[in-house]
Amino acid sequence: MPERPAGGVHPNEVMRPGSVVGRRGAPIACAAMDAAEFLGLEPTHNPSRWYLPVTEGIITGGNFLFGGCGLGAAVAAMERVCDRPLVWATAQYLSFATTGEIMDLDVTVAVSGRHTAQARAVGHVGDREILTVNAALGSRDLPVDGQWAVMPSVPEPEDCPVRAPRFGLERSIMTRLDVRIAVGSGWDALDGNPVPDGRSALWVRVPDVEMSAAALSILGDYVPFGISQSLGGWYPGNSLDNTLRVVRLEPSEWVLIDVRIDGLHSGFGHGSVHLWNQAGTLLATASQSTVVRNRRLD
Repeated sequence: MPERPAGGVHPNEVMRPGSVVGRRGAPIACAAMDAAEFLGLEPTHNPSRWYLPVTEGIITGGNFLFGGCGLGAAVAAMERVCDRPLVWATAQYLSFATTGEIMDLDVTVAVSGRHTAQARAVGHVGDREILTVNAALGSRDLPVDGQWAVMPSVPEPEDCPVRAPRFGLERSIMTRLDVRIAVGSGWDALDGNPVPDGRSALWVRVPDVEMSAAALSILGDYVPFGISQSLGGWYPGNSLDNTLRVVRLEPSEWVLIDVRIDGLHSGFGHGSVHLWNQAGTLLATASQSTVVRNRRLD
């Protein structure tokens, strides 16, 4: 099991600007912006209501809110309302919020105990419900911990090819992420080259954004990527849900998105994602079910 690096961040702490040491000893600049600012999430006079303008920086190539950004906004809002760190959150995606719309997020704290709070957030545009998120938040002092999952062996980010946006000059969340293909194929080599075991991986860097549960929510939404890699061709789809379980928040310039596709049948695919820092620490796990469409666009 990889050793926990010095200078780790407890889940209820926030990374501050400075520097840490990466897996090969190179200094890593810590981020200065929190995920709420990155997403454009804004408070209102009501402490339980937030709003998210749907801008080009948080949409998909299909011109609607990227699911991971919606979950990330809900997570950030619930952490602020409950004043506790996220343990897990699950989103059900119900409709699409498109560019130029404003999604309101209403947070309800159902139960708040000594160590744990249970909350939900509902995102809507007018009367149209976009997503519902249920979550648990909190932390406990326990003198033991452990990690049994093992990070896969992949090339370093600088040794991996860049994964460019599929649609060239598209305006989307993908233009704000530095993405490298660690296991899998780029768009020009995808057809006819399925990954043999349903496993694919990306290194992703979100410039100038602090490590947080909300930031990891954005990065957990990659099961659709893994389905196309597993099939050896681009099959467009959209997520029905997204669940994030936070293990430990520790700094890392790059996050390895380790995608594992479990199965696909009757037009629905299922898989999971392990999110690792460069030192081999498991940051979080995610899981999704997604609609997989027959239409293939060249």
